[in-house]
Amino acid sequence: MKIFFSTFAEIFKHYLLNPKISDSKSKLVEKVKKVYSLLFAIMILCVACEFKLKPNEDADQMMHVEVQRYDRLQSRYLTTGDFSALQQMNTEYPMETRTLIEDMLRLGDVNDPEINSKFLNFYQDTLLQTIITDAEVQFANMDDLNKDFSASFERLKAYLPDIEIPVIYAQIGALVQSVVIGDKMIGISLDKYLGTDYPVYFRFYPANQRQSMTRENIVPDCLVFYLLSVYPMSNIDSRTQREKDIHTGKVMWVVNKVMGRHFFDTEYVKIVERYMYRHPKLSMDAMLNSNDYKQFK
Repeated sequence: MKIFFSTFAEIFKHYLLNPKISDSKSKLVEKVKKVYSLLFAIMILCVACEFKLKPNEDADQMMHVEVQRYDRLQSRYLTTGDFSALQQMNTEYPMETRTLIEDMLRLGDVNDPEINSKFLNFYQDTLLQTIITDAEVQFANMDDLNKDFSASFERLKAYLPDIEIPVIYAQIGALVQSVVIGDKMIGISLDKYLGTDYPVYFRFYPANQRQSMTRENIVPDCLVFYLLSVYPMSNIDSRTQREKDIHTGKVMWVVNKVMGRHFFDTEYVKIVERYMYRHPKLSMDAMLNSNDYKQFK
């Protein structure tokens, strides 16, 4: 294309600057001018279209999942008493605030006139103030987690096209729950992922439990709990422990596939892996929805 335009430009330049040009050549110049103008217009149009389409093409190819930093507002209110932070929590994150106060901490009804002071006083414990500070330092940057979430949910969507991508947010949960699942929402309690050797953990958790309380466990834990909510076990109260373990193993196997590595390596994950090896045409969705656990051996 570049050479083509250059050739016409040279022809046009030659005839335009030649003072001895004949009438026949003059007509040729006019034709060249028209063709050159037309080609130039086409080139401009193509460039404009390219600029217009590129961002949309990139957006279609790349999924972006970002953890919402609810924890920063929470930290600001609980450490400084900043009322504007509390207002933002209630207006921008009403469901997250309700879930934290009512379901996790069980401090009472979120509409209780005294609930704000109860919430603030609850976190004034010295240990909790230390945890809040440490969590905000360790998770000042979450770019790595955003990248992992984006890649994982993009792969999950490829395996399970109908699955909805949840909103993910971070909070400080006072060592109550690691992950909270709501309606198309995932809440990450950063206080439960401060590292195997975090001093506070030694007071409350045995060594085997501390092994999973690390930053590296956040994404796989969120995927497991979210998938368990999307694919709940039917009649769970009447199920045997083995059936429950296999159901969890099915979800963990999917998460391993999504993450591209054997993050979970339990006996039941291996059982599911052998089963799927024997049934290569079985889709993940069908496997997760199946209630026949006798086939898994």
